[in-house]
Amino acid sequence: MNPRPSPSPRRGARAQRTRPRSRVRAWARHHRAMCLDSAGRLIRHPLGSMLTMLAIAIALVLPAALWLTLDSARLIDTELEQSATLTVYLETQIDDAQAQRVEQALAAHDGVAGTRLITAAEGMAEFQQALGLDDALSRLETNPLPASVVITPVNPAPDAVRDLAEAFGSIQGVADVRLDLAWLERLRRLAELGHHLAIALGALFGLGVLLIVGNTVRLAVESRRQEIEVVTLIGATHAFVRRPFLYSGAWYGLGGGLLAWALLSLGGQWLAMPVAALAESYGAHYQLPRLDASGSAVLLFCSTLLGLLGAWIAVGRHLAQMRAH
Repeated sequence: MNPRPSPSPRRGARAQRTRPRSRVRAWARHHRAMCLDSAGRLIRHPLGSMLTMLAIAIALVLPAALWLTLDSARLIDTELEQSATLTVYLETQIDDAQAQRVEQALAAHDGVAGTRLITAAEGMAEFQQALGLDDALSRLETNPLPASVVITPVNPAPDAVRDLAEAFGSIQGVADVRLDLAWLERLRRLAELGHHLAIALGALFGLGVLLIVGNTVRLAVESRRQEIEVVTLIGATHAFVRRPFLYSGAWYGLGGGLLAWALLSLGGQWLAMPVAALAESYGAHYQLPRLDASGSAVLLFCSTLLGLLGAWIAVGRHLAQMRAH
């Protein structure tokens, strides 16, 4: 009897290359099957799945809406900073020619983006027009108002504007420098407080999403407890057991994120006209912020990740309990 011929080295190398590829294909097939199976289980129980996703959406809407509002306030804050100006009052005995020379000296400073000279006569005319006291002010023998220079700084940050005001105070012919940054600092501090509040609420409601998904997945694990024990006894790994429930958690999170996005969009459209009308009554133009493409992607990514983490924690605890028993 002839001995069985040994496999050729070329055939053995081909088999070694094929084995990892087949494992990867099997792994991908199982992932695809578990993804579709978990989606099918959610579709077969539409009411319970929708309620879970709606609870996740409600938990995500409040911090997302607060963050959008604060982001809009940040844009307004930036616009106000860009409109920040200094008013440099000149000495009263300075004539128009001297005032122009002082304006040129101020404009030559590196931190100045633009200047506008208001002579004493122009200042009196604007004052009369604002108060409607043309007859009373015209009886004054001399003009008590000094010339002034309105300066637009290059850097509107409060610290930079203060340094600029201190530098201008030492220029000859300058009597006083006025800047009002207290309201701007208060607005910035309120914005910082709001951002901290949004982060705290996001963390709190994110924990709520973890609890919602974890409790839902825990119930699903309990309903399939015998199946899990059987596949574990025949050698299934924890990753194999965990995989379908992770996909269920991800589907819950993604569905909750889509519902949250829909609620934010519908709520913004519902409130857009009343808010615009209120702002117009105060002579302002304001529109409610809306989620753009990047914001929508961040919302869906965070909701899916929270669902995935909640499922991971729930299944991990169950597997740990099985291992202990």
